[in-house]
Amino acid sequence: MSDDPEIEKIKQKKLEEMIRQSRSQIQPEIIDLNSTNFVQTISSDNPTLVDFWADWCGPCKMMHPVFESLSKKYPKIKFARVNVDQNQNIAMKFAVQSIPMFIMFKSGQMIDKMVGAVGAPGIHMICKKYSD
Repeated sequence: MSDDPEIEKIKQKKLEEMIRQSRSQIQPEIIDLNSTNFVQTISSDNPTLVDFWADWCGPCKMMHPVFESLSKKYPKIKFARVNVDQNQNIAMKFAVQSIPMFIMFKSGQMIDKMVGAVGAPGIHMICKKYSD
């Protein structure tokens, strides 16, 4: 360690910056969708997997950690969520009648969907299909 407090400050600042950068690379953002950002998000050329869920839904809550952990394994796929209670117009547009429901979008089009607490194997399956 250096005796110079200014050098120590600089080293500490650099270390904190490096930690912040590594965390942002490890934990991709899961986007909360609503009527203002939904169309823009799903219109990407990259696939976007959207989790339709609600606070009161036990199976939905069970799927949250699975969804989050798999978002790290598929960097080419955007992961997003729609709370169906707060965004009923979006849920109705895509005929979401059972939750959780996972819909894969590409270029604004629905290209695949799965209904229910499909667990890690289900999310893996749909992501592998569209991550190439």
